[in-house]
Amino acid sequence: MRHIDEGLLRSVPVSLQAEVAVIGGGPAGLCAAVAAAEEGADTLLIERYGFLGGMATAGLINPFMPYYTGGEQIIKGLFERVIDKLDEAGGWSHRQDEWAWDAFDPEIMKLVCQQMCEEVGVRLRLHTIVTAAMAGNGQVHRAILASKSGLEAVEADIFIDATGDGDLAAWAGAEHEQGRPEDGLCQPMSLMFRMAGVDEKRIPPRDEINRLYDEAKTRGEINNPRENVLFFYTTRRGEIHFNTTRVVKLDGTDADDLTQAELEGRRQVAQMAAFLKAHVAGFEQAYLAATGVQIGVRESRRIMGEYVLTGEDVLRARKFPDGIARGCYPIDIHNPAGTGTVIKELPPGETYDIPYRCLCPREFDNLLVTGRPISADHQAHSSLRVMPIAAAIGEAAGVAAALAVQQHQPVNDIDVAQLRQRLTERGGSLSASD
Repeated sequence: MRHIDEGLLRSVPVSLQAEVAVIGGGPAGLCAAVAAAEEGADTLLIERYGFLGGMATAGLINPFMPYYTGGEQIIKGLFERVIDKLDEAGGWSHRQDEWAWDAFDPEIMKLVCQQMCEEVGVRLRLHTIVTAAMAGNGQVHRAILASKSGLEAVEADIFIDATGDGDLAAWAGAEHEQGRPEDGLCQPMSLMFRMAGVDEKRIPPRDEINRLYDEAKTRGEINNPRENVLFFYTTRRGEIHFNTTRVVKLDGTDADDLTQAELEGRRQVAQMAAFLKAHVAGFEQAYLAATGVQIGVRESRRIMGEYVLTGEDVLRARKFPDGIARGCYPIDIHNPAGTGTVIKELPPGETYDIPYRCLCPREFDNLLVTGRPISADHQAHSSLRVMPIAAAIGEAAGVAAALAVQQHQPVNDIDVAQLRQRLTERGGSLSASD
């Protein structure tokens, strides 16, 4: 990370101020901002795109990964309200068969996210990214932003890093790790795409599609390192969503690597679309309808906090007195170097807790991290990185930030029992405290 002269940072004019500033408007940032505003804090949400939703919209990630286990819905609160609003607006599908999951419409998701912010008075700044931070003595003093307005700064009592990559925390000097321990490689990136004009009734079983895919790879028509073809229904008939490209050995926090990832992802999409049209029944008249605005990044920085959640914690379904969210998604590690995916399931019907301490970067008292960059090891991260869990963590961060503002306390000194009580009162689902 390049050093920026502090004198230059001090010269940037402060044009935005808030009690709580949330950087990043994906599922985690959305829920953090809405929760903070609902709890009474003057809240500003800063987003790089012209719309909210993050990976759910810009990344075209779909569907939501499981948030039920053992017949119990374990992620509720604001996440459940998002689903209800999608359903009310006609942007939620309940189609079920052997390969269908609940799906949502990304265009309606953009509107739902916007409305949720507007309803509670979250101030929005779109088309704006964080580029640096001024920090010292355990505090983020200001975040430096870049936009069409030029360079400007935002000051806040509490900052919430919901960038997905821990950008603000890293710029502020927070301790962080990246990738797997042996070589620092992160999970692959994937560019999502959709095929429309599909005759769904004629689509072969998954095993047959994978057999055809393997044959195409043997013939040299496809050089995608992913081992299978992963696809889902969408909310629209005749449209199929694909999460099946695999871009390896590139860094999602490096602009040059991200450029190469986008180019490679689009090349793989073109190969896959041609393969489907030429070899898979039901796709003969199909066409490429959409790709993600940006490539999906599974893993980048992990900001080290007061507790580091481990893969063992996940697989043993550990509970913590300061648990602020629950997870049931398996350890799911796509090979950072090529082919293969490691899946390790939790015990049937079990969940693990995410401690509040994982949201609190070491040696900072006005900064929270939410979403996938929270404090965890490579294995635990592969489970907690999914959108429903990110939303739950985000809501907890927003409530915690509002409590810190109201009580004039550092974020790592708030009463966690009070935080847990408020999350439960807001409709959240938490494990019983020991």
